[in-house]
Amino acid sequence: PVAHVEAGLRSFDRSMPEEINRLLTDAISDYLFVTEESGRQNLLREGVDAGKIHMVGNVMIDSLEQCRRVWEQSDILARLGLARGDYGVVTLHRPSNVDDPATLRGLLKALAEISRRIPLVFPVHPRTQQRLESMEAGTELAGIGRLRYIAPLGYLDFIALVAGSRLALTDSGGLQEETTALGVPCLTLREQTERPITTTMGTNRVIGTSPDRIVTEAFQVLTAPAPAAPRPPLWDGRAAERIVAILSNAGNPGQSR
Repeated sequence: PVAHVEAGLRSFDRSMPEEINRLLTDAISDYLFVTEESGRQNLLREGVDAGKIHMVGNVMIDSLEQCRRVWEQSDILARLGLARGDYGVVTLHRPSNVDDPATLRGLLKALAEISRRIPLVFPVHPRTQQRLESMEAGTELAGIGRLRYIAPLGYLDFIALVAGSRLALTDSGGLQEETTALGVPCLTLREQTERPITTTMGTNRVIGTSPDRIVTEAFQVLTAPAPAAPRPPLWDGRAAERIVAILSNAGNPGQSR
C-alpha cells in the first residue's frame, strides 16, 4: 500500500514541479492523510474514494512541537545580534521568483526598502545564492537599508529565528504553516497557496510579487498589532500518532483504537 502524508494540497499551478508530484502521488495512494479541509475537498472533487481520505493534522507541526524545548534554547538571536520582535525573516527559493533576474531584482529592492524600517535576516538558499552571484544583486543592494544575507541555518536555529521575528516574507510552503503555528505574521510572495487554511485561520497573506505591494503590506504588518490567530484543527503535534493508529488498524481489522 502507498500512503501520502500532506495529501490533497493544491496550488492549481501546474508550472510548479511540486504540484505535478502531488497529483501523481495522490492518484496512486491507498491512504491519503490530509492536513486541512481544503485537501479533503480537493480529493473528493478529483473523484477519490472518501474512505481513503483521513484528516490527521500536520506532521510539520509535530516536528515543531516535539523539538520546542530544544529550539527554544537556541542562541541564534544572540549570535546574530538580534532583539526578539525587532526583525523580519526572509526566504526565497522558488524558480518563478529567483530564476528571472528582473523578478528577483524587484523583490530584493522591495526587501531593501522594508529593511529601512526593520532589519531583515535572509538565510540564502543555494539556488538563490547562485542567482545573486550571477547578477551581482547582493553587492548592488548591500548599502541599502538593513537587509542581511546569511548562510542557510539548521532546522532548530531557523525555527527559533522565525519564532522570535516580527514577520516573515517567503515563497515557501512549509513556512506558511510554521508561522501560523507560531503566531508570526507571514507575507507569501506568490500568486497562490496550496495551504489556504493559513490565510483563513492563520497569520498568512498571499500578496504576489509586486514590489510596491510587498512594501505596502509589510508596513501594514509593522504598524498593526500582532495577530491572535487560532491554530487550525488537529495542528496539535499529534498527527503522526493518528497516522500510526490508522495504519495499525488497517493491518488488524478487528482491533479498534
